[in-house]
Amino acid sequence: MKSAFDTAYKSMILSASGWRMVFASSGNEEDASPELTAEKGAIAVLAARAFAEYIIGKKGKNRTVVVGTDTRPTGKAIADRMIRGLAASGVQVRFIGVSAAPEIMSYAKTADGFAYISASHNPIGHNGIKFGLADGGVIPAEEAARLIQSFRTLCESENPEAEAERILSLCPAEQAEKIYAESASHKKEAVDYYRNFTRLVVSAQSDETKQNAFFDEIKTALQKSPLSVVCDMNGSARCLSIDKDFFNGLGIGFYAINDTAGKIAHAIIPEPENLVHCARETERLQQAGTSSALLGYMPDCDGDRGNIVYWNEKTKNCEVLAAQEVFALSVLSELAFRYRQNGPEKTAVSVNGATSMRIDEIARAFGGEVHRGEVGEANIVNLARSLREKGYSVPILGEGSNGGNITHPAAVRDPINTLFALIKLVTIKDTGNQKGLFHLWCSLSGREHLYKENFTFADIIAALPAYTTTGVSEARALMKIQDKNHTELKRRFQRIFTEEWAVKKESLCKYGIVSWEAAATVGTKEITNPEDFGVSGKGGLKIVFKDEHNTDIAFMWMRGSGTEPVFRILCDVRGTNKEAEAELVDWERSMLAKADSI
Repeated sequence: MKSAFDTAYKSMILSASGWRMVFASSGNEEDASPELTAEKGAIAVLAARAFAEYIIGKKGKNRTVVVGTDTRPTGKAIADRMIRGLAASGVQVRFIGVSAAPEIMSYAKTADGFAYISASHNPIGHNGIKFGLADGGVIPAEEAARLIQSFRTLCESENPEAEAERILSLCPAEQAEKIYAESASHKKEAVDYYRNFTRLVVSAQSDETKQNAFFDEIKTALQKSPLSVVCDMNGSARCLSIDKDFFNGLGIGFYAINDTAGKIAHAIIPEPENLVHCARETERLQQAGTSSALLGYMPDCDGDRGNIVYWNEKTKNCEVLAAQEVFALSVLSELAFRYRQNGPEKTAVSVNGATSMRIDEIARAFGGEVHRGEVGEANIVNLARSLREKGYSVPILGEGSNGGNITHPAAVRDPINTLFALIKLVTIKDTGNQKGLFHLWCSLSGREHLYKENFTFADIIAALPAYTTTGVSEARALMKIQDKNHTELKRRFQRIFTEEWAVKKESLCKYGIVSWEAAATVGTKEITNPEDFGVSGKGGLKIVFKDEHNTDIAFMWMRGSGTEPVFRILCDVRGTNKEAEAELVDWERSMLAKADSI
C-alpha cells in the first residue's frame, strides 16, 4: 500500500521548466489554505537538499542561492522548509520573500543560483519550484534531468520523511533567524538590481549615457503624446516589484487594480477570460477623461507573463490582444529596433513549435530567421544560446502560444519588456532621414501603403500578417489523453493521419492545401520530415500543410503538457479563415481520440 508521502511525491510533475504539484493540504487545486501536510513539507526539504548537492557538486563549497516566492498561500511554508534545507546542506541563502520571477532571476546573477517557489499560471492550490543558475535562466534540460534523478533518489529512499527531519535538524534556529533578519535588505538589493537590469534590456544599451539618451527620446515623445498603462496585478508578485516606479519615472502614467500582494481576486492565468477586468478599468478611465490610458496588462502569479489589452481609438473600446498577437508585435518591435540601431544583421528568433507562422513573415522582412524548439521556456532559452554560439544575433525569443517575450539579455519573460516593445512601436517615429519602427516594418514588408504619420496602435495591429490561430486556453485546445506513452500514441496517430489524408486532401484543396510534411521538436532540436512520428516522444509534433507553390500555409500541432495533466493541440492558418482553422482542429481532435482509443 502506498504511503501518503509516496502518493504526494508521485503526483509531482518534474520538468526543466519547473516542478509542480497541488501543495494545498487538502489536495484541492482551488484550495487557498497556506498549510502543508507533513509529507509535502518533507518533499520541499528534499528538493532543497537535491539542489544544494547539485550546486556544490557543480561549483564547489560556499555557494550562495537566492530563494523567493510568488504570492500563493503555500509559498511561505515551502520557502521555510527550503531555506532550512539549503542552509543545513552547506549553502548560503539569501531570502528575498515575495518576488516577481524576472526580479529573482536577474538578481541571481549576483549569486550562484536560485530556487523560485511558484506554479506560474496554475490554480491557487498548486505550487512548485524553478531552479536556475547565475545566468538568470532555468537549468538546461540535460542538467535538470540529473537534478530530478537526484531528487527521485532521495524520495525513493527507505524513509524519506525521516531523512527530511534529519536534514532540518542540522539547521540551528539562529541560522534560520539570521536569514530572515537579512531578508529585507536582500529584497531591496534585488529590486535595485532588477530596475537597472530592466533599463539595460529595454534600451539594448549597456552604456549608461546611451541608456539615458534612449529614455530621453521616449520621454520627449510622450510629452507630445501622453500614454498611461493600466495593470490588473491580481495580487501577484508584481505588487511588490518595480512596475509603478519604473513607468512613472519615464513619464508614463500608471493605474493599478487588485494591487495588494496575496489578495488574488480572480483566476490566475492571463488569458482573455481574465483580461476583461483590466479592459473594464481601462474603459472606466477613458470614460472618466483619462484619454492617455492606452495599454493594459495582467500578470500571472509569478509576474513573468503579462498579456495585453489596448484602447482601440477607432472602435472606442478596450480590446484584448491574443497571445500570438502580443508576441508578434513584440518581435516586430524588437527586430525593427535593432535594425534601426545596427542595420541588417545575421538575426534569428527562437520560438516554440506552437508559435504562429506570422513570426516567420515578420522575421523575413528584417532579413532574419526563425528557429523552433520544444515547448518550455528552458528549451527556447537554450536554443537561443546555441544560435548565438553560431554567430546569430538573437534579440528576442519566446513562446508565441503563451504570449509575452524574452528580450535579450533577459532569460525569462517579463511584462515590462513586452509593454516597452509596444511603447517603442508607438513612440519611436521618423526623425530626419531615419524611419521609425512602424514605418520600417511597413517599408521592409512591402506594405508602405499602410503607413501614415498619425498612425494609432490599432493601425499597427492591422498591419500584422493575418493568421487564424487556436488560443491555448480554449476548450478546443485541451484534451484528456489516457495513453501516457506518447511515442506509441503518435505512431498510431501517424497511421490514422496517412489513411485519412488520402481521402481528406480533396476537400482541403478549397483552402489551398495540397501537400504536407511533419516536424518534431525535442528539446532544442527540430526534426523535419521524420519517418516515425514517434520520434517526437513527449515533445511537440506538427503537421505543416503547403500550397501548390510548396509554401507553408497552415499547421496542426500537439504536445502533452510537462507541467499540467493535459494534452494540448492547436492549428494555425494563414489569413482570416476561421472555417479552415475550425475544420483542422476538429480533424486533429478526431484523429487523436481514435489514436487514444486503440
